Amino acid sequence: MSKHGKVLVAMSGGIDSSVAAMMLHEQGYEVIGITMKTWDYESSGSSKKETGCCSLDSINDARAMAVSFGFPHYILDIRGEFGDHIINNFVEEYLAGRTPNPCVLCNTHIKWEALLKRADMLDCEYIATGHYAQLRYENNRKVIFKGIDQSKDQTYVLWGLSQESLKRTMFPLGGYKKADIKQMAKDAGFIDLANKSESYDICFVPDNDYRAFLKHRLPNLEASVEGGTYLYKGKKVGIHRGYPFYTIGQRKGLDIAMGEPVFVKEIIPETNTVVLGDLDDLKEMEINVRDFNIIKYATLPPDYVALTKIRYKDAGRLSTINMVNDKLNIIFHESATGIAPGQSAVIYEGDDLIGGGFIDRKPFGLE
Repeated sequence: MSKHGKVLVAMSGGIDSSVAAMMLHEQGYEVIGITMKTWDYESSGSSKKETGCCSLDSINDARAMAVSFGFPHYILDIRGEFGDHIINNFVEEYLAGRTPNPCVLCNTHIKWEALLKRADMLDCEYIATGHYAQLRYENNRKVIFKGIDQSKDQTYVLWGLSQESLKRTMFPLGGYKKADIKQMAKDAGFIDLANKSESYDICFVPDNDYRAFLKHRLPNLEASVEGGTYLYKGKKVGIHRGYPFYTIGQRKGLDIAMGEPVFVKEIIPETNTVVLGDLDDLKEMEINVRDFNIIKYATLPPDYVALTKIRYKDAGRLSTINMVNDKLNIIFHESATGIAPGQSAVIYEGDDLIGGGFIDRKPFGLE
């Protein structure tokens, strides 16, 4: 029995989670590795060779790492849970005219729940992942804050985690830069792992073509939505291919010439309408956020000022935040461009993750 305790480590087969498991093992924890099978490529309709976290190669890489250090490794098939919640939500969000955020949902409702459930079955006090994030206790709460390597920071996708989950969570990589992690893998003799390419696609859309994925899942979708209307400045200016195949802020692939750059401003599924606008039309000063979760504080004070990010790579902007009924109302101090309902609005105080929620669909008036 380890003096540090027993920890269940989510191992995707990639370098980050593998080195996280290696680090905890070397620190004296009793490590158990687990690889979650969330999806298979045949079900996605992709012709691309199966790679990434759910491929046989990745599962074998995770197991090889565990065997080399002598700790147990299990494969957990959660394709049913994943498909029922994440895939169905992904499709439903596009049909509702929103842009889904599957990684946040997966972390909150699938991966952490699955890990904690199996951790209890295996008598593990902790769970660990390879996310670049850090944790600390403050005022009897677990607070997530950015990892040292800000270019790899992954706190944006962790806003949905509960205090109960965080109290048993470890992020071993948060205090290191990616270059350090690669060097650790090389020093341990895992050269191939250190040189392994990383995938940034959604795991169940391996070729990053969500439109093809929707068509595969819903074979009659294209016929049912084709011939929708483009609106620009309140006037019909053309016919589009079907509202689910567009996203807010999209410029390329509109197949319409307006004599000036135009972007998708709004999607109205009820009328199969895609509203276009110029760059100024995309600027907004206010959003509402639903299904939010606050991590650092029990509640937010009135007129709370913090930095809000509306996309993963967004630099963020100062905003004033208030609770209005069951939603957060966020007023930006400077306008934000291309706000997509369904994406996450994530709130920061310096490097600390305050919390976040899903951007609500807000109707635009059609002049």
